[in-house]
Amino acid sequence: MRIDIISVLPELLKSPFSASISKRAIEKGLVQVRLHDLKDYAIGRAKRVDDYAYGGGAGMVLMPEPLDKAISKLKAEREYDAVVYLTPDGETLDQRCCNQLSLKENFMLICGHYKGIDQRIREMHVTREISIGDYVLSGGELAAAVLSDALIRLIPGVLNDETAALSDSFQDGLLAPPIYTRPAAYKGKSVPEVLRSGNFLKIQQWQHEQALKRTEKRRPDLLG
Repeated sequence: MRIDIISVLPELLKSPFSASISKRAIEKGLVQVRLHDLKDYAIGRAKRVDDYAYGGGAGMVLMPEPLDKAISKLKAEREYDAVVYLTPDGETLDQRCCNQLSLKENFMLICGHYKGIDQRIREMHVTREISIGDYVLSGGELAAAVLSDALIRLIPGVLNDETAALSDSFQDGLLAPPIYTRPAAYKGKSVPEVLRSGNFLKIQQWQHEQALKRTEKRRPDLLG
């Protein structure tokens, strides 16, 4: 998988890909992440990438020309399965979406900033718009990091145990059940006996029942 990210502040994205699972995936050659500084495509003597919005209102908008130049250059080098714009008014990111996208090979992620990007870029280039929640961030960099992490961990070979991702919350439409580790007893609280029984059928049944209970209590909308 290859992920190209266009950003006004690419330095915000260096840390998420230099540690933990994403770093290991990159080192194994299972994913390539390329950061592209939109300022390299700035226009005019002032080297601008943003301007005021037509119609007035506070906040700046990323101009179409720098983005068009950056996107077109990348498109000329390879085909993309998706050109994603991270925006609060996009479809809400969920595990189903992540599973679907993880099967693709090449992504371009566009990080908005200020008030967002010129609508014409969305119409000309963007093929999918994704939101990581009903709130507003200062820019799309953190959202791009979230989406990338969610996809990278699903790539075969990234996790030491490939079945680990299959037991995550939302994979089967339910929240994950409670989990425990050693010691078996801690400050008067013990690990449920069934988890120490070695009876895998009973353990799976208990985990499913607990997942249902937790989902019904915390996210009943998932059961609808």
